[in-house]
Amino acid sequence: MKSVIFDLDGTLVDSVAAICDVANILLDELSMPQMSVEEARQYIGNGAEVFLQRTLSARSAAADEMCAQHLQHFLQLYAEAPGEANRPFDGVDEALCALVEEGWVMGLCTNKPLAPTIAVIEALGWKNLFQAVVAGDTLPQRKPDPAPLREAGRRLGATKPIFVGDSEVDAETASAAQLPFVLFTEGYRKSPVESLRHTAAISQFGNLLQVLNAVSRDA
Repeated sequence: MKSVIFDLDGTLVDSVAAICDVANILLDELSMPQMSVEEARQYIGNGAEVFLQRTLSARSAAADEMCAQHLQHFLQLYAEAPGEANRPFDGVDEALCALVEEGWVMGLCTNKPLAPTIAVIEALGWKNLFQAVVAGDTLPQRKPDPAPLREAGRRLGATKPIFVGDSEVDAETASAAQLPFVLFTEGYRKSPVESLRHTAAISQFGNLLQVLNAVSRDA
């Protein structure tokens, strides 16, 4: 069985503007300075709680206390945000359809909480494409702990799925799970490509099927 698991934010969708909008609603309520899309981009990758902690730390000495106090409200705002505000990267829809036609089984493993994850994939018409969805609040652990990725593979019934992601967190997760990793280089990565452990790299999704087939043959 040919199986692949995708990260979501920064890999399949450019979600930074949507996440920034949610954060700015809360910051406005707290009478704190608004954040830019570029600032938001620096904080994405380790889940909603870490994102909020980083946001508040840049604005308040009492960030830990404020994060604990406002996390649930932030998660509610996040869950209620329109999924269509997340824009797929160029070629993603076509690549996913090509994988289905080629008989690939697909899953998602993301640090985004489950409610906004479902909102995104439903808004984009992807709900029936993924046979397993493991989100940031599915397990006690989050990436880069390998447990969520392994759980996604278990739900797919796959012994050695290929993981596709865009960041340092994703590379570390794949390495810890001892799985092949395809790096999408145009996401939220901050380190040089060569510093991240990866099996292959793509800069556009038009090459994805060819790369996945090659990695699958060599695995």
